[in-house]
Amino acid sequence: MPSGRPGSLNDQRAIIDRRLIADRIQQLRAGRNHNREATEILRSALAEGRKEIARRLAAQPGEGRAAAQATAFLHDQMVRLVFDFVGEVLEGPVTGIALVGLGGTGRGEMAPGSDLDLMVLTAKAPGPSEEQAAEAILHLLWDLKIKVGHSIRSTNQLIALAKKDMTVRTALLEARWLWGDSALFDLAMRRFRKEVVAGTAAEFVGAKLTERDQRHLRMGDSRYVVEPNVKDGKGGLRDLHTLYWIGKYVHGVERPSDLVGAGLLTAAEFRRFDRAERFFWSVRCHLHLLAGRAEERLSFEYQPRIAQIMNYADRPGKSAVERFMQFYFLNAKAVGDLTGVFLAQLDEQLGNKGFRFALPTLRRRPKRLGGFVLDRGRISIPSDDFLQSDPIRLLEIFALAAAEQLEIHPTAMRAAARDCGLIGRNIRDDVRANSLFMEVLTNVHHPDHVLRWMNEAGVFGRFVPDFGRVVAQMQFDMYHHYTVDEHSIRAIGLLAAIERGELKQDHPLSTAIIKQIASRRVLYVAVLLHDIAKGRGGDHSVIGAEIALRLAPRFGLDPAETETVSWLVRYHLLLSSTAFKRDLADPKTIEDFVRQVQSPERLRLLLILTVVDIRAVGPGVWNDWKRMLLTTLFEAAEERLRLGHKQHGRAELVEARQKELAAELGWKATAIRAHTRRLPDSYWLAEPLPWQVANARQVALAEARIGERRPSVSVENDAQSGATRVSVFTPDREGLFYRVCAGLAEAGANIIDARVHTTRDGQALDNLLVLDGRGSAYLDRRLRNRLAKAVEAALLKTDAPPLPSSAASAPRTSAFEVAPSVAIADRASTRTTVVEVNARDRPALLASLAAAIHSQGHQLHSAHIATYGERAVDVFYLTRADGRKLTDADAEALRSVLLRAATEPERAQAA
Repeated sequence: MPSGRPGSLNDQRAIIDRRLIADRIQQLRAGRNHNREATEILRSALAEGRKEIARRLAAQPGEGRAAAQATAFLHDQMVRLVFDFVGEVLEGPVTGIALVGLGGTGRGEMAPGSDLDLMVLTAKAPGPSEEQAAEAILHLLWDLKIKVGHSIRSTNQLIALAKKDMTVRTALLEARWLWGDSALFDLAMRRFRKEVVAGTAAEFVGAKLTERDQRHLRMGDSRYVVEPNVKDGKGGLRDLHTLYWIGKYVHGVERPSDLVGAGLLTAAEFRRFDRAERFFWSVRCHLHLLAGRAEERLSFEYQPRIAQIMNYADRPGKSAVERFMQFYFLNAKAVGDLTGVFLAQLDEQLGNKGFRFALPTLRRRPKRLGGFVLDRGRISIPSDDFLQSDPIRLLEIFALAAAEQLEIHPTAMRAAARDCGLIGRNIRDDVRANSLFMEVLTNVHHPDHVLRWMNEAGVFGRFVPDFGRVVAQMQFDMYHHYTVDEHSIRAIGLLAAIERGELKQDHPLSTAIIKQIASRRVLYVAVLLHDIAKGRGGDHSVIGAEIALRLAPRFGLDPAETETVSWLVRYHLLLSSTAFKRDLADPKTIEDFVRQVQSPERLRLLLILTVVDIRAVGPGVWNDWKRMLLTTLFEAAEERLRLGHKQHGRAELVEARQKELAAELGWKATAIRAHTRRLPDSYWLAEPLPWQVANARQVALAEARIGERRPSVSVENDAQSGATRVSVFTPDREGLFYRVCAGLAEAGANIIDARVHTTRDGQALDNLLVLDGRGSAYLDRRLRNRLAKAVEAALLKTDAPPLPSSAASAPRTSAFEVAPSVAIADRASTRTTVVEVNARDRPALLASLAAAIHSQGHQLHSAHIATYGERAVDVFYLTRADGRKLTDADAEALRSVLLRAATEPERAQAA
């Protein structure tokens, strides 16, 4: 094969025996069924060939590249058979054209679902006979259900187009004669090399690198997205192909192994290239076969299945799928390393010829170099053994890059990757080495860039072995978008951006309080270590806190700082879990939280750590609603820590809130007094002033409509939370909250928070926050009106509305196992029983749980809904119908019905 791997395609005739099939077609009698019978023979041969390739891959799941070559071989033979058959149908050999494979077809590697990329090449502008032959060939291939990317061009047209279009030029690099006039093909390729390729190396390299960067941006611009694109993602197959294309264009290499002879990779580096390519081809072929189409995104649905096919097994602390994906990301990292080395060598080679594709980045001369040198604005090493002679320089080069805001030359990166094994216990315990590491970590100018370089060179994991254990480690869930190491590095980058004041609009509170913290390095070290124990089994917060006690002194932190770092790692989820799962209007929530935090300094540190942790999870995870909840909890806790819990009694707070509302409304004293007396204290403590104003006006308007018995439903956007508020005012009745949830679920809304209030005269006043299917507020008024009508219709039904029919899990969540659980806490609130339900997220889950609560006759006071990817965590504050907390018997009965409601319909039937 043109890929330069002879012998990888064994027993070709077991895949397809072209001569045998050609003889069978020859034996057909001429007649009306001739075409149909020939097509059936070809279709059967194609199907049998595909089965044989799939069988071989199943027997040797790591031989995806052999499967890709076999698939290309199978299509080669089909093209030749079709070409020859068309000549018979046209009653004469097809002349003056050549069939040419492009792209993967030309390279001789096709995944099972890939298109056949075919060009019909003619000597002159295609005439009627050439067009008739091409059309007949294509139609027969289409009859065989082969997806064909096709073109018909003369040599002149091809050369003219290649000069203008870089995509055509790239495809021609791997062009391969398949059948027809081989002399015509050879002539076109000679002209291509002479008229297009010659003298344009720098132009081609620059275009390919720009194209690569744009492709990476489309795919998420990270090698560590947890649902990577195997073909086009950063660190995937296309990046390896790009290196080969550049080597072929500049040096005329015929196979990837020739990159070694061209001086672009060492033999060891090519072995890494080859291993990565083999692995990615295996993953891609399995992915296509499982999907039954050209699927390139390695989604959660396919990851565990491919892990099983490729014989990965569970290990303590890591599932088979997590081990498989870690190996995937290690290979993607290897591709990134090879790309840097390759481009550095190429830049030097082109520079010797007077061309450069990399521009100097030097804007000023650094203050100190410490023996390092500058190479066109990038830090490099003066000799190949410079790092070996003093391994602490492996840290020093990155500290220098951080301090001077300079890039590191790929030659130096190559040496660092080679020499990182010299970092042993003596270097890790060296005071100067740790000081240099802390200079990188706590640098305010984009420390994430330098830490990422350290990670790619392998220096980070060698110097901090605990961090090395989470390199390329994914978490198999829909919440985390990146691997653990990438998530931590992104969090550090966000922390520095907050400190620089660049995220003031998104995080005004964090931007303000980061200036008040006593120790910057405590915060940076805590962010680095907060997920350090992922994948070890057990509670990663507890294990991580123990690791922090060992690492922080090594980094130079004093005992007090070490204790604070350990506490932050241990409780780094405390703020978010309290804010998102508990009723912040319940004084007990604040008391329990403050009892854990104990000091204003810890509170400030914890808020900033929480913000960057959430933001670094991935795009779209942070929103205004989370900002509001975190801010509300922070301010309540800060006041309690600063002034003491007795400073504001419940009665005084309620009175103050009522006075604020009166001032805002401007109503007569009698009207405001009547309104405030109707509502319980919990309402005034729970609802923010803008909601109280909106509720008061809604109630007044509803009661002004004399004779109307319809419920009042108001749907408006809430700027502070970034969500849509649904307020319901109607006579209270059993199952009211369930009806509201069912109506919203039927309309496709996702409830993220709910507070339920009953007036002293028996009216219900409920406030809910909802988002649309994309996680945004309902900006279109027509959609808000639709929500209001859906809720109103559910409330007006005589019988309780049924659960929406779409109660099964969405396809993406079906790849995950989340065992339903119910936790009932009697002491989490002074007045209510707190019930937490964990389950796999699905449409109408909250409505199902609300129906279960209604079936037990309990009264709901508030509901708090949090979603972490595929996992939903719904928390309810309940009392019995008489207003008392649930008894043990009540709790057990409720647990049983909630577990049934949390279990998905199809699983419940299976059980």
